Amino acid sequence: MTGNMQVRNDAASSRYELVQGGEVLGYAEYEAQGDTLDFTHTQVSEEHQGEGLGERLVQGALDDVRAQGGKVVASCPFVESFIRKHAEYADLLA
Repeated sequence: MTGNMQVRNDAASSRYELVQGGEVLGYAEYEAQGDTLDFTHTQVSEEHQGEGLGERLVQGALDDVRAQGGKVVASCPFVESFIRKHAEYADLLA
C-alpha cells in the first residue's frame, strides 16, 4: 500500500493529507501562526495503522514546510517523536 501516495496541504482545512486514489488515508492538523505551523494532531485511518503511513505523512508535511521556508511547533506527540528520531528535521523547530 505505497504506490501513488501523495501528501498535500489542504490549507482551507488547516491540515496536510496523505492521499491515494482520491482516498484520504491520514492527516496532520495544524494551526498556522504566520510562517510557523503548530502541528496539533496526526491521524491515520484505522484500517491503515501500523503501515508506516503516519511517518510518510509527517515527512511529506515537513518537507513542504521546509520548501516554503517555514518553521514548525510540534505540539502533536507523533510529530515531536518523528523529529526527535529524524534529526535532519530539527532545524525546522521554531
